[in-house]
Amino acid sequence: MNYCELGCTGLKVSRLCFGALTIGPLQSKLSLSEGAAVIKAALDAGVNFIDTAELYGTYPYIREALARTNQPHVVIASKSYAYTYEGMRESVETACRELNRNFIDIFLLHEQSSRLTLKGHRDALQFLLNAKSAGLVKAVGVSTHAVEVVQAAAAMEQIDVIHPILNMRGIGIADGNVVDMLTAIHAAAAMGKGIYAMKALGGGHLCGSALESFNWVLAQQGVASVAVGMQSREEVLLNTAIFSGKPVSRELSDKVSAKQRHLIVEEGCAGCGTCLQRCPASALYINDEKVNVNAQRCILCGYCGAACPNFCLKII
Repeated sequence: MNYCELGCTGLKVSRLCFGALTIGPLQSKLSLSEGAAVIKAALDAGVNFIDTAELYGTYPYIREALARTNQPHVVIASKSYAYTYEGMRESVETACRELNRNFIDIFLLHEQSSRLTLKGHRDALQFLLNAKSAGLVKAVGVSTHAVEVVQAAAAMEQIDVIHPILNMRGIGIADGNVVDMLTAIHAAAAMGKGIYAMKALGGGHLCGSALESFNWVLAQQGVASVAVGMQSREEVLLNTAIFSGKPVSRELSDKVSAKQRHLIVEEGCAGCGTCLQRCPASALYINDEKVNVNAQRCILCGYCGAACPNFCLKII
């Protein structure tokens, strides 16, 4: 496994980051034992970086995997939508408690969509800065699908890490194209920000060209690591091989790429529209009093499922 310094944080991370969203209740809903085994397989292959979030419900999986591995120190990044000082305090304390850790390596403001949302989270950011001073958090960051937020965060001295969406087709970028995002990322990296990318496979749309897609993101200047969701040991074997520069068997590649995922809307959908407000890709719309999915826009993030009061939207 190859490793890289994450900006000026002092953290050395594997180029492949384990994206924990996919194993949890928002997506594959693996059992605790199954999910922990997938994470452990990645850690045993040299991955030392895990990306999660309060929303994902995957802290128990990570805690169990850490208890099973001999990896000396695993860098964990988590996120919260909290926008108040006390709300963010609770989020960080919950993460430490549920992960059985005294600190969290990286804590991010989750899914910032504009400069205005960054301003609206200033109290939560202040807690993170205080937590960093106290050693409870090692680095502070933001995650985003927006070019504007990467640009704004790059200019903020308080921000150490940026977690932007990035793939070779620009799928899921909220306010521009791939050139716009790359320009913003390059500028942020030049200012010392640690960059680790998300959605290199465009939420599953680029699974058929995984090798090309991963190599493209890894080749981009300033990108230290790439968070990739993995649901099976086969996916771990494939991705760790690619990120380690090892040959991949055609059989393994075909087996992983053959698994197609899609977002379904169950019959219980009341067409309330709550999920539309949570979709970062504007892939949902109401038709005949029920939510419908534009599969070409959907990035399979699962955020809509968390927003649905009846949990009618699921990725399978």
